Amino acid sequence: MSSTTDKIKGVANQVAGSVKKGVGAATDRKDLEAEGAAQKAKGKAQEAVGKVKDAVKDVVDKA
Repeated sequence: MSSTTDKIKGVANQVAGSVKKGVGAATDRKDLEAEGAAQKAKGKAQEAVGKVKDAVKDVVDKA
């Protein structure tokens, strides 16, 4: 997967996770709230992977 794809999927998962978390909190569904928090964390990790790939590519390009 490209770094751009990782970052886009990461942001999408963060947004979806935030929505799920909010809906879970609003409807008092702890399971949905927890699922949203987990998806948001997954998205942050995916975005970080994309950023690391960019950084590695920059280092390799400069070498």
